[in-house]
Amino acid sequence: IDTSHGISLQNGAVPGEQGKQEKSVKRGNWGNQIEFVLTSVGYAVGLGNVWRFPYLCYRNGGGAFMFPYFIMLVFCGIPLFFMELSFGQFASQGCLGVWRVSPMFKGVGYGMMVVSTYIGIYYNVVICIAFYYFFVSMTRVLPWTYCSNPWNTPDCVGVLDGNLSSRAALNLTQLLNTTQKRTSPSEEYWRRYVLNLSDDIGNLGEVRLPLLGCLGVSWVVVFLCLIKGVKSSGKVVYFTATFPYVVLTILFVRGITLEGALTGIMYYLTPQWDKILNAKVWGDAASQIFYSLGCAWGGLITMASYNKFNNNCYRDSIIISITNCATSVYAGFVIFSILGFMANHLGVDVSKVADHGPGLAFVAYPEALTLLPISPLWSILFFFMLILLGLGTQFCLLETLVTAIVDEVGNEWIIRKKTFVTLGVAVAGFLLGVPLTTQAGIYWLLLMDNYAASFSLVVISCIMCVAIMYIYGHRNYFKDIEMMLGFPPPLFFQICWRFISPAIIFFILVFTVIQYRPISYNEYVYPTWAISIGFLMALSSVICIPIYAIYKVCRSEGDTLLERLKNATKASKDWGPALPEHRSGRYAPAFSPSTESQLEVQPLQPEKGQSEAAAASPVQGSNGSAHSQDSRL
Repeated sequence: IDTSHGISLQNGAVPGEQGKQEKSVKRGNWGNQIEFVLTSVGYAVGLGNVWRFPYLCYRNGGGAFMFPYFIMLVFCGIPLFFMELSFGQFASQGCLGVWRVSPMFKGVGYGMMVVSTYIGIYYNVVICIAFYYFFVSMTRVLPWTYCSNPWNTPDCVGVLDGNLSSRAALNLTQLLNTTQKRTSPSEEYWRRYVLNLSDDIGNLGEVRLPLLGCLGVSWVVVFLCLIKGVKSSGKVVYFTATFPYVVLTILFVRGITLEGALTGIMYYLTPQWDKILNAKVWGDAASQIFYSLGCAWGGLITMASYNKFNNNCYRDSIIISITNCATSVYAGFVIFSILGFMANHLGVDVSKVADHGPGLAFVAYPEALTLLPISPLWSILFFFMLILLGLGTQFCLLETLVTAIVDEVGNEWIIRKKTFVTLGVAVAGFLLGVPLTTQAGIYWLLLMDNYAASFSLVVISCIMCVAIMYIYGHRNYFKDIEMMLGFPPPLFFQICWRFISPAIIFFILVFTVIQYRPISYNEYVYPTWAISIGFLMALSSVICIPIYAIYKVCRSEGDTLLERLKNATKASKDWGPALPEHRSGRYAPAFSPSTESQLEVQPLQPEKGQSEAAAASPVQGSNGSAHSQDSRL
């Protein structure tokens, strides 16, 4: 229950200003608009922009992939982004509180929380590995440069071992004889030293203490940045959301001046138009947009809930979505210019050195960096950028969980003790992350990445679209947005929300099911029991939706099932703007019992014509009940 709203009403006619102040003291607001935009950019731009997009682009037809990518951005990405921002901002509630719009669907909010929990656990482990590489890069020679270390095997062939001529000869024979056998020092460093990888997902082995230490560091950093909620994180994002662009630009300038960089970039951009007819390319484009923007994680709703009520979130959603996609494209230049240089140096095709995911960030790219003069400097910069990209997303994941808990309990005490809630969630996240720092940790991490946060997000998002557009009603929602922004959503968005975006989401869902391949890591194939755990993780977030819906229908009033369903789906009384001064039109409080009783008898037909007037003028507050009566009938 949003307490600020209750208090203002109890005090009778609280002047607007005091109400505003009441609100920001209670729940907090962004210091200004820039903080919100930067936080959302930091949230949307994550590790995937660097390690997933460039590879997808290169694999799915280079420049031709941009075409489906931008179509999906326009028809699915931006509309969903705008929908989530406007949804959170209108109600000023986290991902649970907003479901007063249709209480039966509150399970969607719980599903978002479960997904954010999974992602928050493993995402910080990736950040902690980046921290580890960041610390070990502070040497004169990067530890993964040569093959002369105790953890190396006889198969190891460094790019810098031996002198040039013999290496070129060695290279050719090496490639002819044992194409498969050559392992790079960076790969052996990653697998045999950093992870000390075990042979099976069930064989956890020991906890890797250096990684555990770094995990502690990354959770402490996240906690300190969120210690005062959005008040403190809003200041931190000035650095964490902007500095990665500085680093990207430095690496970009360094990358394109290298020999062979152009070959790499051509690989990345040369369009293969024949691939456009391939459904897989469209599926990849849609999924990448969907996951990259962070739709259905609950974070967008949460961040927008700290906005001022009249903030133009329509403009923000377009700025943030386009920035996110531009960053992905830009990062591709950074990655492929250096991969091209390395392929040129080794005398092999770029496709031999291209990789994605952790393999790119911790094996391929670090190895390429060893070839540069003053390599530790570039390595420190690169991993620092990964840390900042990860943290921007991690802040929002943690804030989503904390805000949901605080808004749900919603009493004075927990709002004052919000810092302790944050601490509790951070400690729990750290403890749950410990198994991911064991020798089998990377297997579990990839299992969570593949199952916990792929399939379920699509289902959650689809149900959210349907609930808002068809259960709550698109007309109601468009009026809400008009009341908030001063203009209804543009026609294009209305059509996308009602038809196109749900259709695309459904397409992604079908595509994900058809394309499904059991997960593997390099040569290791996951056992059946591990894959079952993966499916259980995916189900655990989706199952919240039907369970809560059944619970809500059983608890609703009504004699028949149909009546109960109607009561469970209709908006609750406290749905609407959080502050009394914004509750105009159909949200205006009915002032006295007498007006209320007159309303019940009011004819319902004339209301149709009046509803526009009601939206326009706050005076006709009484109209609200008639309106809800009408829609109920």
